[in-house]
Amino acid sequence: MVRGHVLVCGGTGCHSANSDDIYDAFEKEIEAAGLKDEIQVIKTGCFGLCALGPIVVIYPEGAFYSQVQPGDVKEIVSEHLLKGRLVTRLLYQETVVDENTITSLDDTDFYRKQKRIALKNCGVIDPENIKEYIAFDGYMALAKVLTEMTPQQVIDEISKSGLRGRGGGGFPTGKKWAFAAAQPVGDKYVCCNADEGDPGAFMDRSVLEGDPHCVLEAMAIAGYAIGSNHGYIYVRAEYPIAVKRLRIAIGQAREMGLLGKNILGSGFDFDIDIRLGAGAFVCGEETALLNSIEGKRGDPRPRPPFPAVKGLFGKPTIINNVETWANVTRIILNGADWFAAMGSEKSKGTKVFALGGKINHTGLVEIPMGTPLREIIEEIGGGIPDGKKFKAVQTGGPSGGCIPAQYLDIPVDYENLIAIGSIMGSGGMIVMDEDNCMVDIAKFFLEFTCDESCGKCTPCRVGIRRMLEILEKITSGQAKMEDLDTLENLCYFIKENALCGLGQTAPNPVLSTLRYFRDEYEAHIVEKRCPAGVCKKLLTYSIDPEKCKGCTLCARNCPVDAIVGEVKKVHVIDNNKCIKCGTCMSNCKFDAITRK
Repeated sequence: MVRGHVLVCGGTGCHSANSDDIYDAFEKEIEAAGLKDEIQVIKTGCFGLCALGPIVVIYPEGAFYSQVQPGDVKEIVSEHLLKGRLVTRLLYQETVVDENTITSLDDTDFYRKQKRIALKNCGVIDPENIKEYIAFDGYMALAKVLTEMTPQQVIDEISKSGLRGRGGGGFPTGKKWAFAAAQPVGDKYVCCNADEGDPGAFMDRSVLEGDPHCVLEAMAIAGYAIGSNHGYIYVRAEYPIAVKRLRIAIGQAREMGLLGKNILGSGFDFDIDIRLGAGAFVCGEETALLNSIEGKRGDPRPRPPFPAVKGLFGKPTIINNVETWANVTRIILNGADWFAAMGSEKSKGTKVFALGGKINHTGLVEIPMGTPLREIIEEIGGGIPDGKKFKAVQTGGPSGGCIPAQYLDIPVDYENLIAIGSIMGSGGMIVMDEDNCMVDIAKFFLEFTCDESCGKCTPCRVGIRRMLEILEKITSGQAKMEDLDTLENLCYFIKENALCGLGQTAPNPVLSTLRYFRDEYEAHIVEKRCPAGVCKKLLTYSIDPEKCKGCTLCARNCPVDAIVGEVKKVHVIDNNKCIKCGTCMSNCKFDAITRK
């Protein structure tokens, strides 16, 4: 009889921090302690609180151990599992009441206001064991639609729920399915877009790593609804753990008759294949993705016709991203009204965000639509490290915008984010503080889009390059005020004329920073100064004569001999020679060197 479970995070973040070694150490130490028949060790998906990894959670107590190392395992087994004493030094401190008492993880700031639907099984089950998924109502939704519902009833339920695409566009999922279902009987396809390319985004990867069967089951349900017998998952090759677990999951589902011919004896056939993406950002655009699956270059196609009418191999196709699929089974089992009761008027349900940047609690959060930004950043995310001042948050990745502090109380949903110059996107949320230069941030995202442009249309291929050149002039102190007008005009031209959604949204980071942080652009141009002290070519290093002790350490380490001075006398920096490398500043023991 198993009396306890040790859950070891097997998500990419913890995996890269040697969680596999921790898992192996637990198995070894548990066997050595004679507890093999009493304690079960399980490798799960991501728990969400990535900043504290590697993570181990032990039940039935619910003890949340953070930043565990293989060398800690012997102590945990000896003290906690054998003697029943918590290892307080390794516990997530917010859960600690006293030496022998802990509070529930659900009562911590990070988890308290979350509502986990897409992430329901992540960090709970072994993603490589289909029986654990089934134990948590897995494939019950598929069984329900095959035995109790008509295809039209399935579409109606999804439509009634208000589920919208979580990949960025926010198109109503039920409407997309209805378009495909209305096409003449014949070959149709169901596709999963798992080509998650936004910098800082890892929502879809975590779902695939922690709960792959929820995507397979949902795709089978969609296949039944639109009259399709085949699906494709397009996933980044850079996600090896996700790919591995998807392959295992597909094999297990086929073996149990949940994919393939005559599923559950219903007469319905449906199977899924995997296609690996080579890392091109543009392949996240649905028509480019279809071309890539077909073995062609991943270039976008003009629309119309839309994929629901003419998609993969010229046949009707529905494409949804991973998070959208992860909501489907829950809607079928719990009902459309249950899902629609969460969120705002036009944005129903929850949304998963990958919190990153200048934030204390980096990780995955799933919150009801309509939750204010302030709650996400200050309460769930734990605020800004080192007492720094919040400056902006970037949502929607390279296609999104930068939201300033004045909008921290805005409820997060599709319409509100668009209204202030950003988008939901797939769910990346990068927080910035007072040390970030907003011109540099805009340049960073534009460099990314410029590199990732497929080059098919001139507005994107040439226009974004011209925009980037202007930003480089600004950050190097070579721009004029009229360049801002040129930059803004280019933004609007590209938005109106680019072929695909990626090109059309590429100017958003520039437009939003121009809108809310124009003073920083003007400081770069007029004053030849970067207010945040980030843009290297605009920096000036100087030595405070009152703090300088004449130790010569800065001069001895300067790679270009730009610092002069005698021993025990004040040193001086020659800014004509200085290459702004910061070596002097990092070597000074008296904080005598400043940069502006």
